[in-house]
Amino acid sequence: MLVSLHRSYAQLVTSGAQLLLLFVGFQLESREGWLGCLSLMALISFVAWLSSLKRLRTIRDTPTSKVASAAQGYVELSGRGKPFDATPLISKCRLLPCLWYRYTIEQSNSENEWKTVDSGTSNDTFLLRDNTGDCVVDPEHAEIVTKHRDQWREGEYRYTEWKIIDSDFLYVIGEFRTRSGAVEFDSRAELNTLLAEWKRDKPALHARFDLNNDGELDMNEWLLARQAAKRQVAIKQREAHTQADIHLIGQPRDGKLFLISNLSPEKLSRRYLFWAWAHLVIFFGALGGAGWLLQSADF
Repeated sequence: MLVSLHRSYAQLVTSGAQLLLLFVGFQLESREGWLGCLSLMALISFVAWLSSLKRLRTIRDTPTSKVASAAQGYVELSGRGKPFDATPLISKCRLLPCLWYRYTIEQSNSENEWKTVDSGTSNDTFLLRDNTGDCVVDPEHAEIVTKHRDQWREGEYRYTEWKIIDSDFLYVIGEFRTRSGAVEFDSRAELNTLLAEWKRDKPALHARFDLNNDGELDMNEWLLARQAAKRQVAIKQREAHTQADIHLIGQPRDGKLFLISNLSPEKLSRRYLFWAWAHLVIFFGALGGAGWLLQSADF
């Protein structure tokens, strides 16, 4: 079973809402009640159709890039999921190593209804690795579609857990950016920060640069201190130039789709195409039913 999480448009949820509206229509047993329910069904289906179509077009129209050569901005990447560091993320309920998880804990009541008593989602970063390099994936605010779902019961509690695991195929659409130590290094800011730090420790500052031991730094002595600070900043800048660039992908700032999945883009396309057609059929069916009710009322 495929489950879409986070900011996703949940197809099962919308279908459940439509079934609920059908149930309400049967309970009301009135033409006005049916007209209201069918109108709401048509509206929900139209919004759901637009949502599915948007996702389908995004997946089909966005070309796949390589990590090392991806342009800055909105991109599609694919590779293998890897942990960010040596310390594995442990899932909440199953206590298994993973890259990402979400869980819900529900409790049944006397009427055999389930009430959520606890839920949560991990936001730890992980890596997408292709044959050109690694990209850090920040899953916060992502729509996540995963094939790994476990559900079990213990007494009156029902546990459900979704995961992305190590070495899963990973497909991500989001905003790609590269952090370069050489580009982002601000030598002026580093110099001011270093001098401010030295000023806070006046005994050490005077011990190094108060050459005449008068308890104050004159202009020449302060110039020596600034030159020493510049040399230290230059060393840090050279170190920054030797550091490898860090690639990241996360939530787009312009509100575009941010999708993470361990399904192939072909499977995702088929999934959204199915739901687009399904909601379109429900939309016209609901409109047809409402039209029939209006027409029958005129006779």
